[in-house]
Amino acid sequence: MHLLTPKSRFLRHFFNLVTVNILSNLMVPLAGLIDTAFLGHLAEAHHLAGVTLAMVLFDYIYWTFGFLRMGTTGMTAQALGRGDHEAVLLIGLRHAALALTIGLAILVLQKPLQLLGFAVLSATPEVKASGQAFYNSLIWGAPATLINFVLVGWFLGREQSNKVLLLSAVSSGANVLLDYLFIVLWGWKSTGAGLATAASQYLMLLVGILLFCRETHLQQVRDLAGKLLDFSAFKVALTLNSQILIRTFALVSTFAIFTNLSSLFGAVTLTTNAILMQIVSLAAYFIDGVAFATESLAGVFRGRGTPRELVRLVWLAGITSFLFGLTFAIAFILSPVPLFKLLTNHSEIIAHLCDYVLWLLPVLGFGSIAYMLDGYFLGLTQGHTLQQSMLISAFIGFTPMATVAWYFHNNHVLWLSLSLFMVARALTLGLQISSSVKADN
Repeated sequence: MHLLTPKSRFLRHFFNLVTVNILSNLMVPLAGLIDTAFLGHLAEAHHLAGVTLAMVLFDYIYWTFGFLRMGTTGMTAQALGRGDHEAVLLIGLRHAALALTIGLAILVLQKPLQLLGFAVLSATPEVKASGQAFYNSLIWGAPATLINFVLVGWFLGREQSNKVLLLSAVSSGANVLLDYLFIVLWGWKSTGAGLATAASQYLMLLVGILLFCRETHLQQVRDLAGKLLDFSAFKVALTLNSQILIRTFALVSTFAIFTNLSSLFGAVTLTTNAILMQIVSLAAYFIDGVAFATESLAGVFRGRGTPRELVRLVWLAGITSFLFGLTFAIAFILSPVPLFKLLTNHSEIIAHLCDYVLWLLPVLGFGSIAYMLDGYFLGLTQGHTLQQSMLISAFIGFTPMATVAWYFHNNHVLWLSLSLFMVARALTLGLQISSSVKADN
């Protein structure tokens, strides 16, 4: 690892990490779009609807355990910064063992999870049947998916974004090829879509293990076997992971409530908000590239005990992230009709989108800062700060105005509630930067 003291080397390294992370992130929506195209061209539309319905359940299942990725990155980066290579390996192995345990538990509990999930989700019998078929095949990929979270987090913590890009390319490429084989050629429909995704996760896991083995000898793992079950180390990891879990659940629930309230305002409003949120999600793939780079470097600098590097990092990452968010917002505000026509050809929807497009400015402007600061504090493994920020933002920033929006059935007020949520996240995290830097002095 190079010492990142010269300014030019620091900038080059930072933007290299950002670029590779963005490319890796963009693999996910690209594969998702191709999945949708395969299912969307089937004669029966309920297969695509069923997969979309089931993915709501999987989003909750997998997002709940997103701490396996986020917790691994910060802890690994800090151990790397300290030069503690034994701890780097132990963190990866402990989190992988935890991921495997949770993955196997999901397999054991797959039937209750299915019954509970589809009891809450409402749809026609045909759509539910397709969703359940997708669920029954995709669920078998749970262990691989969760261990892959750890591998991605571990490689990010070691600033090896190129390996994360390779893993994303393997997973997305295999998913597309298997989708074509299972859905188009063999006609397995929603079952085939689930099997393709599950199989691609196991292939990604295999490549990840090979990358891990290339730089880690089996004897090293054997030598550390006795330290894997260190209670104090597990306690630290579980505390951090539980804080990240609460933070993530609050985030997912906020967006779920936003979507549910949108549906109460009618189909046109729901579609309008869904398209605007797709733009927010697309921007987030770029912004997260900055956040992941920030996460890796913040952990390394914390491990080294170099507060000046943290200050320089947060300024550079903040400006870069804000420019990404601002660019997306301004592009759609200045040219709404041509850009929205790429997403829909319904004139009524486009007219509504033009009415609400200005809300992208506060949501992406403040949201870009919030996402970057999420990465910064994840790198510092300050789970309590992240948890408190998200709970304050959800309950004080979002909920009161969202309640007003529900009462008056006003979509502008609903977007105001989401904007206030992003403002609260940026402010509550931003106010903690000074104390986080002082902790290293």
